[in-house]
Amino acid sequence: MKKKRMLSYIEKESPVHALTGAVKLIIFLLWSVLVMVSFKTPILLFVTVLGFVFFFISKIRFSDVSFIFIMMSVFLALNLTAVYLFSPEQGVKLYQTRNVIWEGQGYFSLTKEQLFYEFNILVKYIAIIPPAILLIVTTHPSEFAASLNRIGVPYTAAYSVSLTLRYIPDVQRDFESIYQAQQARGLELSRRASPLKRLKRIAPLLLPLIFSSLDRIDVISRAMELRGFGKHKKRTWYSSKPFKKADIISLAVSLLFFTFSIWFTFRNGNRFYNPWG
Repeated sequence: MKKKRMLSYIEKESPVHALTGAVKLIIFLLWSVLVMVSFKTPILLFVTVLGFVFFFISKIRFSDVSFIFIMMSVFLALNLTAVYLFSPEQGVKLYQTRNVIWEGQGYFSLTKEQLFYEFNILVKYIAIIPPAILLIVTTHPSEFAASLNRIGVPYTAAYSVSLTLRYIPDVQRDFESIYQAQQARGLELSRRASPLKRLKRIAPLLLPLIFSSLDRIDVISRAMELRGFGKHKKRTWYSSKPFKKADIISLAVSLLFFTFSIWFTFRNGNRFYNPWG
């Protein structure tokens, strides 16, 4: 169960793992820009399916990252609800038509345009989740730092990212240890307690977790300072990978697809797909 909750590097033999971190990072940035900019539903649906195809190719089991998908599902539900509560007519404003499904009281009503608008938001979020997860779980933290440095990020900042990725499993392990220690002392934190009581009892566990995290940060920072980290402007990377033929082909195909998708998005002067117009 612990392993399923950890968002960290998972070693596998797959075409996605074989790509260098720099190429995966560039592809992810292109993917993110396209998903953020475009509201063309066919493009969004295609990249969503493509993301899950890559997830399947990577041989990463859904159970390994199910916790992240569950958390993102909760976030999506809250986000879509907030969009409707604060702007129930946003779809009408965008598509310039109004097909009422349910005429509510006063400010609130339900239209086909609003449902379609929120559907596009949902697809946009779902489209970005698989590549974001794959970037982390298929790239070794050291290689990821080397990739950031290769594309121009200062190596001190790149190394900080690497340490953060390495630190996520440690924080999760510390929380599990504290969680189990409190249960051993008689604090009921299992599903037999109500969700509200569990939430109240879990909150005090954050204090020892924070102190243990600060202590680990202090140890790491002192060790890096003693070794002269940051003294020179450049550094070499043990885990850096050279570009291979597969990297060049993947990058070229990604750039072509990104260019075509951007053209398709803005070819009629409107980045929104309107089924009513």
